[in-house]
Amino acid sequence: MLVDLLAGTTYNPAVMPSPVPTILVFDSGLGGLTVFSEVLKARPDARFVYAADDAGFPYGRLTEEALVARVLAVMERLIGLHAPELVVIACNTASTLVLPHLRARFSVPFVGTVPAIKPAALATRSGHVTVLATPGTVARDYTRDLVETYAAGRTVKLVGSRRLAAFAEAELAGAPVSDEEIRAELEPCFVEDAAGRTDVVALACTHYPLLLSRFETLAPWPVTWIDPAPAIARRVVQLIGAPVPGHEADEGEALAVFTGGGGVTPALRKALHDKGLPLIDVEDMPLRQG
Repeated sequence: MLVDLLAGTTYNPAVMPSPVPTILVFDSGLGGLTVFSEVLKARPDARFVYAADDAGFPYGRLTEEALVARVLAVMERLIGLHAPELVVIACNTASTLVLPHLRARFSVPFVGTVPAIKPAALATRSGHVTVLATPGTVARDYTRDLVETYAAGRTVKLVGSRRLAAFAEAELAGAPVSDEEIRAELEPCFVEDAAGRTDVVALACTHYPLLLSRFETLAPWPVTWIDPAPAIARRVVQLIGAPVPGHEADEGEALAVFTGGGGVTPALRKALHDKGLPLIDVEDMPLRQG
């Protein structure tokens, strides 16, 4: 049994109400909270488990083979413990590589997160679109195939930031980085030439919307920022239906699980509580090297 240190409530999975689904939202770290927030709005009655594989963060440092093995191993543990009716992979890097393996291994339905290239191509007026992602997502054939399929006739720049995901984690943990550091990561996103300038930026890492207010302040000119989280929430409802009438959501039905837990500061505990995750557990799964 877990105790919420902020609210003094307890978590006991044996007494969870059965009519509502358990939804597992998974990410390498805290970026998936942007997706969790939207899914929570769509199914406020559900029991939620937010799982952060912080022991494996960042996924960009892993080889493709190691990343597939890591996510499969962590998911096997999480599904065994929490028996979710649906899993949201709130990570572009994992979704673009591991989703086929997950669907082949487990019977539970998975909803992935992929770069929002189609809506970005539809939204642009100048024809200049930037996809801001991690280096791993930028390198995937999957991402380039999306560009070829949905953004023909557009000028698409793929920008892979090595630092922004960690900056977002620091922001949530109460240790924000300087404007100069964020501005340096944003600068490659903004292109201006004789044909026009960037007017749409697709945020192709779920960590990045955590920094959106700072992006808007530091951008050299206004653009449309596209966050895929609302579309993911709509897909969840399509798969498992609308909220169950008459069920009152309970604070004790939302749990954050970490595979390491070393970065869980008091500031982060409060941030998680404020986002609707009052309970924290560590399911220790060190990353095996080699």
